[in-house]
Amino acid sequence: MKVGILGGGLTGLTLGYLLHQRRIDFEILEKENDCGGLMRTLVEDGFTFDYGGSHILFSKDREALSLMLDLLGDNKVMNKRNTKILYGDRYVKYPFENGLSDLPTDDNFECLLQFIKTIVKREKGKLRKPRNLKEWFYYTFGKGMADKYMIPYNEKIWKYPTGRISLEWVERIPNPPVEDVIRSSLGIQTEGYTHQINFHYPKVGGIQAVIRVIEDKLEGYISKRFRVHAIRKDGSKWIVSSDGTEQKFDRVISTIPIHDLITALMEGGNKVSSDVQRAVQQLKYNSIITVMLGIKVPELNNLSWLYVPDSRALTHRVSFPSNFSPRAAPEHRSSVLAEITCNYGDEVWEKEDEDLIDRTINDLEEHKIIPKDSVCFSKVRRSKYAYVISDLNYKKNFEIINKLMRRIGIDLLGRFSEFKYMNMDACVRRAIDYIKNKRF
Repeated sequence: MKVGILGGGLTGLTLGYLLHQRRIDFEILEKENDCGGLMRTLVEDGFTFDYGGSHILFSKDREALSLMLDLLGDNKVMNKRNTKILYGDRYVKYPFENGLSDLPTDDNFECLLQFIKTIVKREKGKLRKPRNLKEWFYYTFGKGMADKYMIPYNEKIWKYPTGRISLEWVERIPNPPVEDVIRSSLGIQTEGYTHQINFHYPKVGGIQAVIRVIEDKLEGYISKRFRVHAIRKDGSKWIVSSDGTEQKFDRVISTIPIHDLITALMEGGNKVSSDVQRAVQQLKYNSIITVMLGIKVPELNNLSWLYVPDSRALTHRVSFPSNFSPRAAPEHRSSVLAEITCNYGDEVWEKEDEDLIDRTINDLEEHKIIPKDSVCFSKVRRSKYAYVISDLNYKKNFEIINKLMRRIGIDLLGRFSEFKYMNMDACVRRAIDYIKNKRF
């Protein structure tokens, strides 16, 4: 049996790595000259940037985390999270509900008061169960925290109204313990999201170092610059073609975006109903632009990353790679990675690189994050597929697509193939579970 894996991101590579351990024949087909998906790293002029968005290694899933850390061997460092939210001109501890005492007194009081009022109403059964993300923020955190941070930040990152986002992914957001919120309001230190207080990061090579290790182990099993153009079935074999080149497989596993997979199936002459085509068109996602800056300052700050809910700033999150690893920037230099979400093809996506750099530098200086005249390096990268948006029709639409996949026998794994918001550990977990549960 030969297995065809479409896509050489983390999910596809992990799957190949596990198949290789079982001595099962396979081939990974990757459209780019580089594997990694969103786990791509730029190393230039001594700076290291993860331009698919800031990545760190942490997880509650010990097996998935151990797999990634073991691959890195000695090429890793551990850091303690120091993350803030920029609220006006104040740095508020992250997560927001654990940093209430950093707020102005009136805002702190309002957040605590509304949180307690919400708990009382919930206990008395006077609150309707939430039906969308916006209602869930009010139901869980109260009006104060919802209006001051939760809703503005999430609408900025998703570029989509929270009132039209489903509850498919809210398990990612822990319910705040009542005691911790009260302690936080009083200035007693508490920690949220405890599974990421300590995180690992590659000492050299950025997050793509994980990808490179797997690639090295799978030499000879990866075909790069192979854009999946068409997929068709010929008897018991799958034929996957790319610009005149064909590969034959007994089984196909797709980790590429579902939009691209459906297009390839249609190009291969497969019958794809109008219902499926419409469902794919209605699946929503956003894109990401990263602005990478080198700074002529030895130690810009001691932050891991910074959330920026202010709608006047283009970036929603700023990370500081030079604080992740001492090898991520040249000596006496710091680095900044500004992430900007947008809709593919919109006004922001189409902006010239220099305009994006200038706007980002000005925004960061205005918010006192960097001194403008200290920038010594700048680059921009764009990624079409960044975040899955679970709108209110997401579940219905994806089930229509998944029914087709089950019928024709193509398995889906990974963030944009399964169309689920997955972190790195979840992608690794999906590959592990797939190998455990499937017969080859």
